[in-house]
Amino acid sequence: MSFQTGLSGLNASSRSLDVIGNNIANANTTGMKSSRAEFGDLVASSLGAGGSSGAGIGVAVGSISQQFSQGNINITGNDLDVAINGGGFFQLALPDGSAAYTRDGSFKLDANGYIKTNSGANVLGYPTDKTGKTTSVKPEILQLPTSAPIAASATTAISAELNLDARAPIATSVTPPTPRSTYGTSLTAYDSQGVTMPVNLYFSKVTPTTAGTDQWAVYDSPTGASVGSLVFDASGALQSSTMGSLTLTPAPPSIVPAFPVTVDVSKVTQFGAAFAVSNLTQDGYAPGELTGLKIGENGQITARYSNGQTQIAGQLSLADFRNVQGLSPIGGNSWVASYTSGDPVLGSPGVGKFGALRSGALEESNVDLTAELVNMMTAQRAYQANAQTIKTQDQVMSTLVNLR
Repeated sequence: MSFQTGLSGLNASSRSLDVIGNNIANANTTGMKSSRAEFGDLVASSLGAGGSSGAGIGVAVGSISQQFSQGNINITGNDLDVAINGGGFFQLALPDGSAAYTRDGSFKLDANGYIKTNSGANVLGYPTDKTGKTTSVKPEILQLPTSAPIAASATTAISAELNLDARAPIATSVTPPTPRSTYGTSLTAYDSQGVTMPVNLYFSKVTPTTAGTDQWAVYDSPTGASVGSLVFDASGALQSSTMGSLTLTPAPPSIVPAFPVTVDVSKVTQFGAAFAVSNLTQDGYAPGELTGLKIGENGQITARYSNGQTQIAGQLSLADFRNVQGLSPIGGNSWVASYTSGDPVLGSPGVGKFGALRSGALEESNVDLTAELVNMMTAQRAYQANAQTIKTQDQVMSTLVNLR
């Protein structure tokens, strides 16, 4: 009996050393979660026996459990490195189509724009529109537009913020008349093909149609007809405006037809200061190539393009489980769900029990090397002690056999 008891102790200590060795070997593995061997004693009981009369017959490894405590966050500076600060797992689609989960956020972009792990699994997330609003409640494989430039967008609105000099005389009241170009500005707009188009705005003070006000006519060319008017009150604030929209006509050989552009002049003022333009904006842009990515705390992936535009290209999704101890490791820093883990609960980073993401960082292994080395010495002594019990039992058996 003692031989079997000692042998069970040797087996249990050996399994414990295996687990400790695996922890130490993965001390630098991103997203690694340490494990520990959990033991249970074995007891022999006679048929029908009750109470505590059973004799101990050794030990068995009851379970190898993983410890899902938070690892340290290590700053890497790589925009595609992502760490989870809190609960949750990144969702993956393995090459065979099955689902897996990981805490390793060292992601890569392949030639087709898919976000992948080092093991080749695709990262899942929520598709979004350009403003960041999710367009589906079901996570999908994320693909970024890396193979072709984003399409151009035609200008639809122009906003002007400027001050017109209240000291300026009515243009036709002086000799020679004040040139239109005295109070003028310009900006660049875009047609639907992304071709630039200059837009000019000229302001000329005219005789007001309402007493107690100042009025300015707005032109889009030095010699053309007025396209609107601005009326200011005695405080210099804009009282009314007939400025609606401009019609932009692309120059030949463009095949793009003329298109309207609204002009917002609500922030134009008339004060006793020099003519000054504080801001001119328009919403069109040329086509652009992808130049970089940034992942926010909420998982939104912001794509930067060579035309100066930024667009939301998707949002990483997270999954969590009622019993994370029930996850089954499959290697490659990944786990799969099991019956004991339960079905995954899906959500967005930073919402509810899901942790926030840290871009440009990775979660280190939660292995405590100092503790593991102490555990290794303890397991080694336990192994030696069990070997000693077998040796002692052998000596006892030898003594009995040699009785005469």
